Amino acid sequence: MPQTVPLVLPADWRDFFALTKPRVMSLVIFTGLCGLLAAPGAIHPVLGFTAILCIALGAGGAAALNQWWEADIDAGMKRTAKRPLPAGRMQRGDARDFGIALSVTSVLVMGLAIGWLAAAILALSIVYYAVVYTIWLKPRTPQNIVIGGGAGAFPPLIGWVAVTGEITMMPVLLFAIIFFWTPPHFWALALFVKSDYAKVGIPMMPVARGETSTRRQILAYALLLVPIAAAPWLIGGTGLVYGLAALALSLAFLALSLPVAFRQTGTDDAMKPEKRLFAFSILYLFALFAVLVVDRVLVVNGVTA
Repeated sequence: MPQTVPLVLPADWRDFFALTKPRVMSLVIFTGLCGLLAAPGAIHPVLGFTAILCIALGAGGAAALNQWWEADIDAGMKRTAKRPLPAGRMQRGDARDFGIALSVTSVLVMGLAIGWLAAAILALSIVYYAVVYTIWLKPRTPQNIVIGGGAGAFPPLIGWVAVTGEITMMPVLLFAIIFFWTPPHFWALALFVKSDYAKVGIPMMPVARGETSTRRQILAYALLLVPIAAAPWLIGGTGLVYGLAALALSLAFLALSLPVAFRQTGTDDAMKPEKRLFAFSILYLFALFAVLVVDRVLVVNGVTA
């Protein structure tokens, strides 16, 4: 009697959506939108929407390619084991093709509708995350998140360039803020999930250099973030509202990093200081870029200088 071959149903649309890492994408979209809204000049609303859509598609495509490449690694980590590929809800080839389609479409539409400089930066951000970080840096060096942090720092730069058509000091500083924010943000998470990374052989900083070194580096980056976040105000690119908010938020970030930096390893299994810092780091970036836009509106309307 011939055996029946089980019917393999196509992945649910929610699985494809999960490939885009929607929670991460929300921050990407927000910072890209803030870069677009804070830029001098104006852009037609339809073109502005198109630019942000392309940033979202590019980020989603890069995330899908990341999960395609790391499917085996994700399967070995508790935090990621339920993603579509390690959970067996999708074939790897489908994730790869989906990621390529999103990535190529986003760059082409950005180039044709907005401009090829913005499209080139978007393409660079996709390659940076999907290839430089995912394939090259992440499995090889504990500095992976430091160097690879540039991938997530591109959106406000792209949004700014979509409006102005040029790269100036202000969007570079917005890039720098996210670049220097990424290590303490991610290492705070890595400290309380380090066993996952150790199990699959990924040399994240707490695994490769130990908790003490990681904690000291979190503090160092938090210190650097204070002047870097204030730099747009210091060069005259924003008004006083942004400057004061940047200082207040960055000092709060620094204050929360202190108990993380000086906590003795193994003294508190709950990792409460690390979890507080991680949660605040997300709020920090949302608030900082929101104030950037508010400040821009106030300056344009002559409310503040």
